[in-house]
Amino acid sequence: MKLLKCIMVLLLLSSLSPIKAQAKKTYKIHTVAFYNLENLFDTINDPTKFDESSPIMELKTNRSKVYKEKIHNMAKVIADIGFTDTHNTPALIGVSEVENREVLETLINDSLLYKKDYGIIQYPSPDIRGIDVALLYQKNLFIPISSSSHELKIYDDNRKRVFTRDQLLVSGQLDGDLIHIIVNHWPSRRGGINSNPKRIAAAKLTKHMVDSLQIIDPYAKVFIMGDLNDDPTSPSVKDVLKTKRKKTKVRFKGLYNPYENFYRNGLGTTAYRDSWSLFDQIMMTEPWVDKDFSTYKFFKAGIFNASYLTQKSGQYKGYPYRSWGYEGFTGGYSDHFPVYVYVIKEIK
Repeated sequence: MKLLKCIMVLLLLSSLSPIKAQAKKTYKIHTVAFYNLENLFDTINDPTKFDESSPIMELKTNRSKVYKEKIHNMAKVIADIGFTDTHNTPALIGVSEVENREVLETLINDSLLYKKDYGIIQYPSPDIRGIDVALLYQKNLFIPISSSSHELKIYDDNRKRVFTRDQLLVSGQLDGDLIHIIVNHWPSRRGGINSNPKRIAAAKLTKHMVDSLQIIDPYAKVFIMGDLNDDPTSPSVKDVLKTKRKKTKVRFKGLYNPYENFYRNGLGTTAYRDSWSLFDQIMMTEPWVDKDFSTYKFFKAGIFNASYLTQKSGQYKGYPYRSWGYEGFTGGYSDHFPVYVYVIKEIK
């Protein structure tokens, strides 16, 4: 009798297999990424900025040659992010540490990127070093609807204004889906623990922007990305933004941060004194992680740490292979690894 029951179960399973095959679903997939381009400055001295202290302006010779190589290196990385899985460059990529729109135009016209027809959204910020954040987008995939730059007003212990990067908000349609992207480069850790309030203030500005979007639409699909100069477990992220590391714990109007698990597992995007930090992150509001795949939803997060982006020898072996060292241009890429997420949508 037991043998007869086993045979009946096997016959039932075999009869169901064609139905499963017919029910197989297909999806569209895109990459959304962020990359700190490590001092992407041009070779022209801007008298309105403190750009003469930039690494490329400190070179005595071969500035144009170094500039072209630096641009091409950045283009190579951007072209490679997510390509293995999507067979495409990022649909959207936020960037930081760029001097102006002109360097971004040179970047997107590099031979590795120009066929993708990227658009640029960038505003000059009051940062003392003259560096900005920006968003690059493939014009055939994303249609911007609105964009705005949001000033972060912070002060030092003497109540003197600290000029830093603005935060960029872009709203638009990704293949018809309305989404919002906030691109950040929060204040540095210069000053140690005394610098924490600056990033707390930056997080409060970001939270205010998200809250404003959710007042208009409680189900707004928002990405928060950037070099935060804080880890996923830092107070600015956990206490102000109130992020969760598990999708199942994210409540209505809450934020999910997939990079907290990466950090807890010892991974990072930048290294200092033989210790990893995960300053570069992409977070998202709850509608990105619900189970309705009729619109684009979060699928997977990653750190793009390809072998060629890692220092192979010397004192900093294993660190990100940065562009600039004590002796000038190294031939490398950036002192940060890029981060990315995949978004998918079911094709009916």
